[in-house]
Amino acid sequence: MIPVHHRTATVDGFEVFYREAGNPSSPTLVLLHGFPTSSHSFRELIPALADRYHLVAPDMLGFGYSAAPSLADFPYTFDALTDVTAKLLEQLKIRRYAVYMHDYGAPIALRLFLRKPEQISAFITQSGNAYMEGFVDAFWTPLFAYAKAPGPETEKTARVAFTPTKVRWQYENGVADVSLISPDAYAHAQSILDRPGNDDIQLQLFRDYKTNLDVYPAAQDCFRRTKVPLLAVWGGNDEIFGPDGARAFQRDLPDAEIHLLDTGHFALETHLDPITGYIRGFLGQTLN
Repeated sequence: MIPVHHRTATVDGFEVFYREAGNPSSPTLVLLHGFPTSSHSFRELIPALADRYHLVAPDMLGFGYSAAPSLADFPYTFDALTDVTAKLLEQLKIRRYAVYMHDYGAPIALRLFLRKPEQISAFITQSGNAYMEGFVDAFWTPLFAYAKAPGPETEKTARVAFTPTKVRWQYENGVADVSLISPDAYAHAQSILDRPGNDDIQLQLFRDYKTNLDVYPAAQDCFRRTKVPLLAVWGGNDEIFGPDGARAFQRDLPDAEIHLLDTGHFALETHLDPITGYIRGFLGQTLN
């Protein structure tokens, strides 16, 4: 098996952890993780693709093994997280790449795309939303209520997302056989959330999430203009970002390849092999 390296770079004075594997001269795939996890989500996908591709998976600030500066030292907006990601890629001399986006990774990927569309060769989205159709009301209504009107009552409801029960639910929702979900996955995510001060960081990102919706129209227009290749490997039973979010990409990218898998939000935890196969087929045709 090709080794996976665990590295740290310094970006704007903050340590940014990232996983890297494969030959840097091969086509690059940048993997951007979601809430409440980290590059740990890609721990099995990275070696599965590293024979043919160069893979880089950073942890966002406030997540995983990257630094988690206080709100006084870092603004924790999606624009700011995108700045850090862009500077990391620049440091690593990655100027052309495909991007795999999951959950929070999507608003960062879309911003990178809008800033320099010529750098992104292809999109792979796993419950990485770019359309209003993707939002499942039961999950998002309390979070949007908090973002619109932060206060003791709305915050109390938003904080449910940090509880062990809800974190585990994020991994198990829509999964037919939950014994396939390793407890290591949600335990790792919970350990991130439970760090002192991290609740303030995550609440700030909840408040900023509404700015991502403002990015969607420009991203959709950029899809139409560039006709960038896109593969969706999406949990068809996802109760956070529903399958309509995957189908919506074909409105602006009619040739998008859409696969709805019999699983939930963290599809890689149960469907690593089919996702790996779809990626190999898609990138093999797109990048070669």
